[in-house]
Formats: sequence, structure tokens, C-alpha cells
Amino acid sequence: MKTFRPAIFLAALLTACAPGDPPSSGNISSKSNLSNAQKSAIGRKIWQNESGGTVEGLTAWNVGEEFPSLGIGHFIWYPAGFNGRFKESWPDFIAFAERNGANPHAIAKRADAPWNSRAEFQRQFNSAEMTGLRIWLASTVGVQTDFIIARSRAALPKMLDAAPASERAKIQENYSKVSASPQGTYALIDYVNFKGDGTSPNEKYMGQGWGLLQVLGGMNKVPAGSAAATEFAASAKRALSRRIANSPQARSEARWREGWHNRCDTYARPL
Repeated sequence: MKTFRPAIFLAALLTACAPGDPPSSGNISSKSNLSNAQKSAIGRKIWQNESGGTVEGLTAWNVGEEFPSLGIGHFIWYPAGFNGRFKESWPDFIAFAERNGANPHAIAKRADAPWNSRAEFQRQFNSAEMTGLRIWLASTVGVQTDFIIARSRAALPKMLDAAPASERAKIQENYSKVSASPQGTYALIDYVNFKGDGTSPNEKYMGQGWGLLQVLGGMNKVPAGSAAATEFAASAKRALSRRIANSPQARSEARWREGWHNRCDTYARPL
């Protein structure tokens, strides 16, 4: 594996765009300073986190949710007429994939998810269209990983722009500390894909968010490197526990606690 150079990687993140003019995810770059081996390891971890690394898990519709989640990153895709709280990422991924030379399956290019309910999704799970979609997703893990990394690259300037002025130095310092190890870089990349960057006013319960911005802001002071990755994992678990406590009772988010916390635990382990 190539030598990991956190200073160069962080510089690429900081110069990706200016804080006052963050790009949309439809225009983010696929370039990164990770080696191919590191990118491959990150893609495998994200796939394992989201669906146990199974091909069947590349097309999912979780119980209690109003939308399917597709690909190694479980990119959200809303059915027609539904406008949810969370950032819809599937259309952005398809645009990114096409710009980078991929040829998405025909069903993937539709404007809206073609299933109106989880029951309909489950009935069509083994149809030729969904099987073909999974085959295409399994063959494009690399471009999916590049998309997730690119989203992470775009997150820091957005977070600095959204954070209170008094918190910006802390956010940037903690980002730098966490990114100083391969497992910390994986944590930053995965968490943006997992729970967002924390800048959307819609992604809050009781006025409190749970994205990367809130996790970095909630970290205790620790040295850079593996210690920062471990503290990032702990801060992420605190943020997600707060989300569960604040969530509407009807959503019953407590059922996700163990899985969410187990995922955060992977951030403290060697890549």
C-alpha cells in the first residue's frame, strides 16, 4: 500500500472549493489523493456497513422508510411525489457515474424511483429489471466509491460556511486531526455518506443535527491520528444517541442504535 500523506490529502479537501461557494454534489470531482488500495478498502467497508457486502443488499427498502436505498452507499431515491427530510443522493450518483464513463442500467436513469411502496419493491425484487440493476451496481463499485469520496471532499467547505464563526477553527482542526490516519480518513468519508454533512436545516430533530458537522463539533480535545479517529467514533455515537432520543416516537429509531454504534466502532479500527 502507498504511503498515506494526510497533509496532501487535507490540502486537496480544503482547495476543492471556497467556503462561500460550495459545489452541488452534481459537480463534485472524482479526484482524490488516496491510493487505489485505500479506495478499494474504503469501498469494501462501506458496502459491508450498509448491506453486509452482499449483492442482494445493493437494492434495499428498509422497514419503516418511505424510499429505497441503492448501491454500496445505500443512496436514497425518492418515489414520485415524495419529498422527504433526507438528502436524495441517487440522482446525483447517476449523474456522476455518467460523467465518469459509466453506462447506468436503464431503470437507474428514471427521474423517480419506479416503486411506490416497500410492498411493491419487494414483489419486484427478483424481476429482470432489479436483477439487472444489482448486476450493474456490483460491477461499478469503484465509481460508487469515487462518488462517496467526492461527496466527502465537498463537505468541509460547506461545514465551515454553515458553522458559527466561533466554531470554525475547532471544526477545521478536528477534521485535520481525524484525517491524519487512514482509518480517520475512512471515518470522514463514510460518515458523510452515512448521515450527511450536517448542514441541512431539514436534517434535525428538536433543533439538533447528527451530521459530520455536529460530530466534529462534539469531539473532545485529543491528539491527531488514531486517537482522533477513536474520539470521532465516540462523538458520532453520542450524536446518534441524541438523534434517537430526539426522534419522533412514530419513527422508533431506537431499533437502529446497535447497528449505528457498531458502524461507528469501525472508525477506530485500522483500515
